[in-house]
Amino acid sequence: MNARLQHRLPARLLAKRVEILLVGAGGTGSRILEKLVCLHRALIAKGHPAGLMVTVVDPDTVSPANIARQAFYPGDVGGYKADVLVNRANMALGDVRWKSAIARLDTRAGLDGFDLVVGAVDNRAGRLAILRGLENCMSGSRYWLDTGNRASDGQVVLGEVPSRRRQTDSKERLPHVGELYPQLIDPAAEDPDDAPSCSLAQALERQALYINAAVSDFAMNILWTLFTDGQIDIHGAFINMKRMTVTPLRADPTVWERFGVTRDGRRHKVVRPSVAARTSAKVDQTCSV
Repeated sequence: MNARLQHRLPARLLAKRVEILLVGAGGTGSRILEKLVCLHRALIAKGHPAGLMVTVVDPDTVSPANIARQAFYPGDVGGYKADVLVNRANMALGDVRWKSAIARLDTRAGLDGFDLVVGAVDNRAGRLAILRGLENCMSGSRYWLDTGNRASDGQVVLGEVPSRRRQTDSKERLPHVGELYPQLIDPAAEDPDDAPSCSLAQALERQALYINAAVSDFAMNILWTLFTDGQIDIHGAFINMKRMTVTPLRADPTVWERFGVTRDGRRHKVVRPSVAARTSAKVDQTCSV
């Protein structure tokens, strides 16, 4: 029996302005913002009443190493990435004023004002901040569209994060990247040598030129399908540029079970692997005394 689901977009998101937070304005985030401009205009053209309102948060400035691989130009060097991208978007949008914030998201944030958070961060601490910020919301659940990549492969996962105040959980809720890959929200597993590149040549040794653009295309196509068809049965993708392959992540409880995702009607806290290991070690020590 096929357990594949059709995940449906909440009707309220077709009747109101959709509030989006884009976290990260680098290689993937800068490409995503360009495509969010296109998505906003397309939704308005297809009859959506208000389209998108996007806020971009990123603490970094544009460096010469960012030119060509990210959506920046020589004249942008020295400017804050979020400001540069949002100013450019607002010129393209005309009568809509998107927002920028020069900041770094942390786990204490409350993200109640957003319907969807798009994560384009390159570290585990950033993902943890997004997850905890969504869990800090007062009620309901919100979308988290996560993007990530290595040298020539990457992944996109659209999930839903319920408020920590909830005791129950829908068995059909889309699992988020922190449930599927808990190690990606664990700062203890961060590579200490993963420092910013000092030049474009150095950056290209670590990441293929078009991997960020490819990841952003698949991420935004999921949103395009969800908002235009009103439903999706694929909520993620795994992209490999060297092999020229794409593997879909299907909305299917049997697939989720292979990742260790439990669906029993109760909300389960997502625990970082390093925390789980420390807890287990303490239990073992207590039992051996």
